[in-house]
Formats: sequence, C-alpha cells, structure tokens
Amino acid sequence: MIVDKMEQSLRPVETPMAPYPPKVITMANGQKLVIRQIRRDEVPHILEAVKPLMTVEKDFYDVVASRIYSELLGYYRYRVKDEYCLIGTIDGVIAGLVNGRMVDDKVGMSYHTMTLIQGLRIGAQLFAAKMEYHLDILKQEEVWVVAESPNGFKRWMIEYELESRPEIWHELGGVPTYVLTKALWEKHKGDKLAGRRPVKEELLKTADNPILPETYSQIPGYKRCGK
Repeated sequence: MIVDKMEQSLRPVETPMAPYPPKVITMANGQKLVIRQIRRDEVPHILEAVKPLMTVEKDFYDVVASRIYSELLGYYRYRVKDEYCLIGTIDGVIAGLVNGRMVDDKVGMSYHTMTLIQGLRIGAQLFAAKMEYHLDILKQEEVWVVAESPNGFKRWMIEYELESRPEIWHELGGVPTYVLTKALWEKHKGDKLAGRRPVKEELLKTADNPILPETYSQIPGYKRCGK
C-alpha cells in the first residue's frame, strides 16, 4: 500500500515489540482457551464481535465496549502508538479480548479487558496474559491499570494488591490509576497465570479464523444475523 506524505506524517513511529507467543489454557469445564495476538488486518472482524455490547449498560459493558472499539479502530488506522490486542477463543469462537500499549521500555498501559463468553473467568485469564506480555515478554517494569466497573476493581486492584498512584494520569481519563509492579506480578502470577506452550498445531488452527459469537448472555434474545 502506498502511503502519501501527509498520511505518513500523521502515523506514530512504531517501536519493535516482541510478539506474544500463543498459549492454551484448559478451563474448569475442560474446554480449551487459546490466547493469541491479533494482526492489524484482523481488527475489522474483531470489531464486529465487540459492537453488539456497546449499548449494554450492565457492568459498564457499554463504556468498555465503546472504548475498545475506538482503541482498536485507532490501532487499525495507525492513530495509536505501539498498541496490541490479545484474543481468547474456544473452539474458534471469540470468548474475550484484552488490549493495551507499550508507553516506553519500562511502562505499559493497560487499556481494557472484556469477556464475551461469561462464567469461566475468561477475563481473569486474559488479564493475566496481558500482564505476562508486559512484564515477562516485553520486560517492562510496571503496568498502569484503571477499572471502570466494580467487578474490574475487585478482580484487578484488590486481587493483585495494586499500588495506588493517584498522582499519575492514565490515558483513559480521570479514573484513579493503580500500578502492577514487577514485584507484585512475581508475588501473584503463580496463582493468576495459567496455560502451556507451545500450542498444538491443530488446536492453534482453530484460532486462525476467529468466529463471531452467535449469542451473548449479556443480551437476552440476541442472535447474530448471517451475512
């Protein structure tokens, strides 16, 4: 694709980032959750999984889904620096996603964690995978985190014992900032981080072309229309 000079001047300079190596987690019900990083060209498809939740007020799904949509669109259109997105799939169906970005070599910025298939603690597994990416793979020193729902606050701030840093302004706005340090990660990852690598080829292939959920427990009566 040819990019003209004006467009090139609007795009942030990208920093080389180590890719997230795929992994698989066996869930409590025996299902296999495959977690992998998406490519930029996959974003439009992933947005279709997010879109139905943008009007769900319960648990602040409307806020989280709308912001994820905007963040991923910004990544797709080259308007966010050093962003990434990890998805979790079960039998190929998108079960949840997380995103964030690398601020610099020491600091990571956690954006959002969203569960599409509820009841299996998929969000907790994806959040841990996101922290693994920042602190173990990108070798950063800390990750800035905010919560937009009471459930998120309990899952991240309380369970990980995050440090309160009210003097820091997170990119998501005025919600108080908390920080997961490398020391806190080492304290908690034994209980929080799961999965194994490498993922068997046939299992990884099920995540190659992620399937949009047909229904959402958050939207009673919803059924995706075929195209």
